[in-house]
Amino acid sequence: MPGYAPPPPKPKRSLDIAALLDVTPSELDWLADARGWNRRAGQPLWHYRSRWAGTSTGGLRLIEAPKPRLAEAQRRIVRHLDLPVHGAAHGFRKGRSAVTYAAPHAGKPLVVRMDLEGFFACVTGARVRALVHEYQQASALAGLLTTRTPLEVLRSAPPSSGDPDVRRRLLARLAYQHLPQGAPSSPAVANAVAYRLDLRLAGLARALGADYTRYADDLAFSGPQTLPLHRLLPGVRAIARDEGFRVRPDKTSVTGRHQRQKLAGLVVNAAPAVPRAEYDALKALLHNCRTTGPDAQNHVGRNDFAAHVRGRIEWVAAGHPARGAKLRKLYSQITW
Repeated sequence: MPGYAPPPPKPKRSLDIAALLDVTPSELDWLADARGWNRRAGQPLWHYRSRWAGTSTGGLRLIEAPKPRLAEAQRRIVRHLDLPVHGAAHGFRKGRSAVTYAAPHAGKPLVVRMDLEGFFACVTGARVRALVHEYQQASALAGLLTTRTPLEVLRSAPPSSGDPDVRRRLLARLAYQHLPQGAPSSPAVANAVAYRLDLRLAGLARALGADYTRYADDLAFSGPQTLPLHRLLPGVRAIARDEGFRVRPDKTSVTGRHQRQKLAGLVVNAAPAVPRAEYDALKALLHNCRTTGPDAQNHVGRNDFAAHVRGRIEWVAAGHPARGAKLRKLYSQITW
């Protein structure tokens, strides 16, 4: 229209990354892998220590843990970035947990669980750059927060019994710039990238009379028996696809009150709680530790078996305080 002048572009936000990390510009380029050195360099120069791990469904995941210097840089950066997070996100947040993720769905007639494929690997370098585009050194920030998996690591991927197409897509994503699963910064960045996903899924759920929460790659919906699944399920898949994610159809479950409803390992037919079989197994383990000693029960050779057992106790206690109290009493009777 005549006389119209577009608004001036917003000034870039300033963040002196080199000063924040106490590095020189050349060291910053190295840490941010500005020229893709990490993928071509020999193993001693890699920024990450990588290991393959199996999943409960026979698939693969790659744990990429940054070396100490880069890990500290990532922690500092996340503390100084203003990253959005939606209220429906319960994973990797202070004061939130698997219990708070599952609680809104407890006692509901219908519970729907869906799973996002390759959650961290789906977050590309381009998406991280878009997330931090307001900062002057957006490319350097994205380089510090993402990585490209070296070819040697990709070639060492073990065989798996899971879906071969899922494996193929994972390896393809890892070959390019992606968010590493194992970096201290990745959970917060992934939640921020998924903000629009959460916003849209929460809107869809609200329109259909459902509740929605997310814990990392686990999506949960619940509502009345009349919940229109013919609109919910394809709607979730379409929104996820629009937002750069992919729903695993083989890991979608719909359970009613007459079935065991589980979210993040917790049974939610009533209040969220660890399954009785898991509680009984832990109680038996504590009894054996008391009678034969902890070393005889540490079958996989955990470095801090006591801490591992205590963690399992607290996991039970989070959903069932009375059971937790019984387990703590047994724990206190063991000579560690």
